[in-house]
Amino acid sequence: MDQSKEIARDVFPFVRVYKDGTIERLAGAEVSHAGLDPETGVLSKDTVIVPESGVSARLYRPNSGKDNRKLPLVIYYHGGGFFISSAADPKYHNSLNRLVAEANIVLVSVDYRIAPENPLPAAYEDSWAALQWVAAHAKEDGGSEAWLKEYVDFGRVFLAGDSCGANVAHHFALKLKDCELGQQINIQAIAMIFPYFWGKDPIGVEVTDQARKSMVDNWWLLVCPSEKGCDDPLINPFTDGSPSIESLACKKLLVIVAENDILRDRGRLYYEKLVKSEWQGTAEIMEIPGEDHVFHIHNPDCENAKTMFKGLASFINHT
Repeated sequence: MDQSKEIARDVFPFVRVYKDGTIERLAGAEVSHAGLDPETGVLSKDTVIVPESGVSARLYRPNSGKDNRKLPLVIYYHGGGFFISSAADPKYHNSLNRLVAEANIVLVSVDYRIAPENPLPAAYEDSWAALQWVAAHAKEDGGSEAWLKEYVDFGRVFLAGDSCGANVAHHFALKLKDCELGQQINIQAIAMIFPYFWGKDPIGVEVTDQARKSMVDNWWLLVCPSEKGCDDPLINPFTDGSPSIESLACKKLLVIVAENDILRDRGRLYYEKLVKSEWQGTAEIMEIPGEDHVFHIHNPDCENAKTMFKGLASFINHT
């Protein structure tokens, strides 16, 4: 890249935006191939959902055919702050192989457009289109994806995601409450892994950790062209204009936070406000000691990651 070009925004170490509109991606764009994972015995494949916009998904299922039982379905939204990563990211591919094997589920990992090339709400729009595509398969004569038709129990559908993907799951659970799609597909529960919520005013550890507070501020301002900044209802579920969380369209919800994560206190606050609300469901929280944000994709074979995958599997299979 031409060193003489002026930088408009530098989101180190991932993305650099220049004043002429050029975007330089420095990390977070790695790609892995779908197929059989010999370590976990999980099979995956890619499918295009909306050809016009390029929305796609990576589907996962166990390769073993022990019986004819249909399996729970998890619709998964990957993290990356809405500006890096994809469903084909090797880190997500490896960790989701392990989750699918542990929980014995079918999983749809949604690949949505990311900023700054495609600012929000593009990621929400793409992710909603993917949810509509999945829901079409719940009808006896709907959908054409064989894995969803043959292997999925549509009475056991879950939303899950980490970081900004958990943010997406939150907004969709609110949106499904009073829309037609909510009648087509019944979301049993949501798993929110290190959820990406934020706010202008610091809370908890953010008060003293000004460097990381500023870092996350910068992440959000890169992806969301909003005058409300870090108090936009898309990122702050408790600011003016945010819908009430008591309207979540599910009966169970799990929040997972990590001890060393700058987003930890936002996840705790979400859980605390949810259990104090009039939401007619059951909420659980799991805190992973000694770990930081999305550690499970960087080191999916560590003991804490294995414990987290087991916890997720138990949450799914006992709902």
